[in-house]
Amino acid sequence: MSFPLLTATAALPAVGAVATAAVPAARRTAAKWLALLVSLATLVLAIVVLVRFDPGGARYQLTESHPWIADFGVRYELGVDGIAVALLALTALLIPFIILAGWHDADPLETGSRRWRPTQGFFALILAVEAMVIISFEATDVFLFYIFFEAMLIPMYFLIGGFGDRAHAQGEEAASTQRSYAAVKFLLYNLVGGLIMLAAVIGLYVVAGNFSLQEIGQARANGSLHMATSTERWLFLGFFFAFAVKAPLWPLHTWLPNAMQESTAPVAVLITAVVDKVGTFAMLRFCLQLFPEASKWATPVILVLALISIIYGALLAVGQRDIKRLVAYASISHFGFIILGIFAMTSQGQSGATLYMVNHGISTAALMLVAGFLISRRGSRLIADYGGVQKVAPVLAGTFLIGGLATLSLPGLAPFVSEFLVLVGTFTRYPAVGIVATFGIVLAALYTLVLYQRTMTGPVKPEVSAMPDLKARELVVVAPLIVLLIFLGVYPKPVTDIVNPAVKQTMSDVHKTDPKPEVEAAK
Repeated sequence: MSFPLLTATAALPAVGAVATAAVPAARRTAAKWLALLVSLATLVLAIVVLVRFDPGGARYQLTESHPWIADFGVRYELGVDGIAVALLALTALLIPFIILAGWHDADPLETGSRRWRPTQGFFALILAVEAMVIISFEATDVFLFYIFFEAMLIPMYFLIGGFGDRAHAQGEEAASTQRSYAAVKFLLYNLVGGLIMLAAVIGLYVVAGNFSLQEIGQARANGSLHMATSTERWLFLGFFFAFAVKAPLWPLHTWLPNAMQESTAPVAVLITAVVDKVGTFAMLRFCLQLFPEASKWATPVILVLALISIIYGALLAVGQRDIKRLVAYASISHFGFIILGIFAMTSQGQSGATLYMVNHGISTAALMLVAGFLISRRGSRLIADYGGVQKVAPVLAGTFLIGGLATLSLPGLAPFVSEFLVLVGTFTRYPAVGIVATFGIVLAALYTLVLYQRTMTGPVKPEVSAMPDLKARELVVVAPLIVLLIFLGVYPKPVTDIVNPAVKQTMSDVHKTDPKPEVEAAK
């Protein structure tokens, strides 16, 4: 029997979460180091998965399959394709940086505070989320996926509601109320989506007789499974609604700005760079593969919603006064690009969307974590409270600028390649949609450059005149992300080589081929 590598990759952070939570309360530093070591060990396993994965091999590799709830056809079934491998590696890569960035975020509050912050719980919850996200990327049994898709809401609820940002102008009591509101809103939105998906999961079992993604796909391919058109469309809508909430797609996005604003910067990164990727990933893996005809039927409406997300998110980002809310609305715009690429139904669009998921995770992590370091120094999230930071903290300002330029997809940085592929893939099939989407690029340049100008340039405000520059721990967090943004901006081939075969298979599932160019290239 071969070593269950995929199980180990998900189980290690789960076990680490339990072990971290069990560390005695007086040994907070030991809990931090344990969580960091577990996240690094998980990264090593993810690298092993990446090395062992053969892009030219079978669609699902490193597979595991064991009976679980046999009476209902539920199996413990895992497997990864190129898209899952890329996102698994992204998750394992970001978690150590999230832990390092949040090293002091759960330390006890000031003497006399009425609120206790259990340090061990903070890091244990981060590891628990990592475990659930990883197994969501690995699951090829629909019911198994659903369980962890929903279960990750529980640790995220406590991370948002219990460990909020200390930079709150209205005092601790008001801050606690705002955190509770954001956490409950996050939970309710995603629970409603999950309950609708549960109905669709049950419906899928009634139609197919099992939950295995591979078996259902094979049955559809050989003609032994036929879904009525109306049935397939209803099931698709049930799945898509849940994924659109998680993504988040307009108009189901409103929980995200609140959640990111009230969270610590590392938890905000965990939300938008890790957890939300499960939604867009699931659109590729489940919506398109299980319901190909319904996916094509819904494409015009989804493209419109994606366009609204792109423009609406960017416009609201321009008008924000809060740094974190600005990044949140920028992320809504970026997720619009990802969903646009998925449903453009071209290989360039879907490759770009997958690459966008990876690059957005890295760029948002870089920008938000540096913003978190900035906010922790000044004690305010308001853009108006800053000015002239580049004169007193040039390294902080420089890394903030690179993160911002990556967010606006500057050529030479990683997000440019993915955004370019999404737009090319969209133009070839839906030129009008592609034209409208390009306005999102203009707006991204506006909100990013205005943010940098208002916070980093101009006269030095007295409140930031003594602001220290990035420390060694903070540089360890930011520097690798900046290097990755530059490397993947210049040489994205390592990621595209992994995801392209999986994208071709997804295109085959929906029976789509790329449009032929109007002018053939000269031979």
